[in-house]
Amino acid sequence: MIDQTKFAAAHSNLNKLRDNFGHVIIGQQQTIDELLICVAAGGHVLIEGVPGLAKTLLARCLAYSAQAQDVRIQFTPDLMPSDIVGHAMFDHDQQTFTVREGPVFANVVVADEINRAPAKTQSALLEAMQEQQVSIEGETRELPQPFIVLATQNPIEQEGTYPLPQAQLDRFLCKILIDYPSPNDELQMLQKITHESIANQLDLSRLQAVISLNDLLDIQQSASFISVDAAVQQYIVNIVTSTRKWNGIDIGAGPRGSISLLRAARARALLHGADFVTPDDVKAIATAVLRHRIQLTPDLEIEGYSADDVIANLLQSVEAPRK
Repeated sequence: MIDQTKFAAAHSNLNKLRDNFGHVIIGQQQTIDELLICVAAGGHVLIEGVPGLAKTLLARCLAYSAQAQDVRIQFTPDLMPSDIVGHAMFDHDQQTFTVREGPVFANVVVADEINRAPAKTQSALLEAMQEQQVSIEGETRELPQPFIVLATQNPIEQEGTYPLPQAQLDRFLCKILIDYPSPNDELQMLQKITHESIANQLDLSRLQAVISLNDLLDIQQSASFISVDAAVQQYIVNIVTSTRKWNGIDIGAGPRGSISLLRAARARALLHGADFVTPDDVKAIATAVLRHRIQLTPDLEIEGYSADDVIANLLQSVEAPRK
């Protein structure tokens, strides 16, 4: 049974975050909402978009608004796993080995251009993302809570990049696509960002620390208690299993896709102030949850179809439960 007092506080705090983002990020409301849904669900986010669309700024806004410790890791071909998780160092004075924790020990980890690092380095995040812990020289260390990875990648440059393996992609709750702003939004950017600013300095003074880390944990806790009717659960299963036999999909989503879709739907309900999940919640977030979990057949890719196109057709064909 959900605690209505805690639910109301969680809904209010989640929308405080939403409003706070709007003070710095102009437009991109769907991107902001999908990011907050992932945060409320306790999931990790893969953000894809061309350079200059505020992917890193989104992460900075989240960390600042929730008084969280954030760190940015620039992924490069020469980045080593120990540069992320840490390593053991020999202390000559004490004649013992001590563990130096890497930058992954933070609440919000921005993995910038994650596909520029080789698979060996990318996999250093797997244990952290799934188990909320890392192993250094055989010693297991818990990561601070909450722990959220916000990874970015550029879709237009393939030279010098290493595609993320499916096992890594599956650890991201959602893959969010960030697109160009509208002409009106871009005009507002010119007027606000460049006024009394030097070079590329970003003015975050409009942001406030609107919630605490404990509030963020309460948001995640409240989202997990939102009720889901058996018919809606079956609807989620029907959507995900349909990806495994749909014409044009070579590889469908696994069981983690069903779990992720349920978690994200609960978080979307919380964002909109509902203490139960509707089929509309599922349908609205399904594309972001599934687009990176399916692989199209080569002939569809040659014809120019995207995962979003196929998922849209699939959602129209899977019957939703009647209210």
